[in-house]
Amino acid sequence: MQTNRIDQSFEKLRAAGETALIPFLTIGDPDVPTSIEIIKQLEAAGAHMVELGVPYSDPLADGPVIQRASSRALKHRITILDCIHVAREAREQGVNLPFILFTYYNPVLQLGLERFFELLAENDISGIIIPDLPVEEDHHVRELAVKTNIHLIPLVAPTSQDRIERIVRNAGGFIYCVSSLGVTGERSSFHEGIESFIQSVKAASNLPVAVGFGISSNEQFRMFSQMCDGVVVGSAIVRKIEDELPNLGSPTTRNAAFLHIQDFVRQLKA
Repeated sequence: MQTNRIDQSFEKLRAAGETALIPFLTIGDPDVPTSIEIIKQLEAAGAHMVELGVPYSDPLADGPVIQRASSRALKHRITILDCIHVAREAREQGVNLPFILFTYYNPVLQLGLERFFELLAENDISGIIIPDLPVEEDHHVRELAVKTNIHLIPLVAPTSQDRIERIVRNAGGFIYCVSSLGVTGERSSFHEGIESFIQSVKAASNLPVAVGFGISSNEQFRMFSQMCDGVVVGSAIVRKIEDELPNLGSPTTRNAAFLHIQDFVRQLKA
């Protein structure tokens, strides 16, 4: 079985002493071709993996910025199938980054678990994050993930101290540590015990550990780079895309908007 792209990426980063930058974007905001172009810009800016966010009408883990992006995408009837196919289209346009699908469980169930994993494999998606699927109920999903060599990446929150070992026991790819209580969104401060929490997770698993929720600046990226193997940046990038929507909608300013997004990502990890 071919080595998973996520594993390959972390192996290279560890050898180079680097921290993974993992951007998140809502697919279909403002449209699918633009999402594909943004993925290309993220790779050019130095991102190491990309979370492909499936727009969802009731996103319990997402803050207002990503909720607005989902609403815009859903107005164009973007589905989980559209998001999965984006991975292949981006790959055909030369993107080499590992793709991680971020979706809630209901769209997966509607599609059918077996068909879902077949499509992930066919479209070269390396991992999945399902924030509303608790570890106590993920047995069948995990079986199919292992069978298709797709990593089921768990979320671990600071309130999960008593369950860390259980959550990470059968994880794949990396462990996603939630930096703060509540939903996603840019923050100026994080959970006061975040460093000891991350150390607890690292002690419980040999997998790489990434941290996300609220990270929006170069200073925050550098701070978390000292603690873990990867940093996820979501709302800050989605907000930047939101700010550039008028420019993305005009042929004369579209390319400049893409460069603004690329520059923002470069500055995060500078």
